[in-house]
Amino acid sequence: MSGSVAAGEPGWPAGTSVVVGVIGDPVRHSLSPVLHNAAFAALGLDWVSVAFSVPPASLDAALAGARALGVRGLSVTMPHKEAVAAKVDRTSPTAARLGAVNCVVIEPDGLVGENTDGQGFVAALHRGAGFDPSGRRCLVAGAGGAARAVVLALAEAGASEVVVVGRSPVRVADAASLAGRVGRAGVPSEAADAELVVNATPLGMAGTTEAGALPPIDPVLLGPGQLVMDLVYAPRPTRWLELAQRRGAEVLDGLGMLVHQAALQVELWSGCHAPVEAMWHAVTVRPFPPSVAR
Repeated sequence: MSGSVAAGEPGWPAGTSVVVGVIGDPVRHSLSPVLHNAAFAALGLDWVSVAFSVPPASLDAALAGARALGVRGLSVTMPHKEAVAAKVDRTSPTAARLGAVNCVVIEPDGLVGENTDGQGFVAALHRGAGFDPSGRRCLVAGAGGAARAVVLALAEAGASEVVVVGRSPVRVADAASLAGRVGRAGVPSEAADAELVVNATPLGMAGTTEAGALPPIDPVLLGPGQLVMDLVYAPRPTRWLELAQRRGAEVLDGLGMLVHQAALQVELWSGCHAPVEAMWHAVTVRPFPPSVAR
């Protein structure tokens, strides 16, 4: 575009800049703009990503305003993922099954809801640990939005078993049903027999009331031959991962899922192949706050 500047160059952002944003409440510490803007700079695009603080009562107005202002897309974080799924004009098959949207593509004919969490999770397993879920026994702690995305992604990746544990039997059963015949509700002690153990709860997250808590899987159950992943990425590593690693388990934090789900968002908005290494660089060479959101 004539007169445009690439992300990160002098004079950017400018009147020509294409805008995307992340909406949430709170959202001030989100790393999504850091990741998106690193991608735009590497791609030489005159695009900019910013954070929009949107309380639940303002969600309808925010979506209408983004469309009216020509915003190209939105990343969606807590607490809006389920609400946005009910408000967009159409959803991808994955977002429809999950009942949750973490990415909105704003098209001329409406808002399209996507969910990149599951794909981002599987990509993080491959990149961070060379782990392929196909044929593997997996256990997921949690039954919320992140856990549901992980359960569905593991089943679609060919896991032989996806056991879900959590505090609410109803929510656990609902999450496990996403995995079809390979999914079932279980108990924490079954983590000892799993090849992949995932904490998909916020327990242990810095800057929250649950910062000092451990996930419901006792680290004593974990050890050699297992990959243990915590979707929490602040602090790095979490205390739970440190304890699992001391017992001989291979461990992986949640930063990879964050990076890869954001990379998929960039691709959905721009149609360009995301520069994943540039995005990794942006969040690993700079310190980030102890309390962060996607």
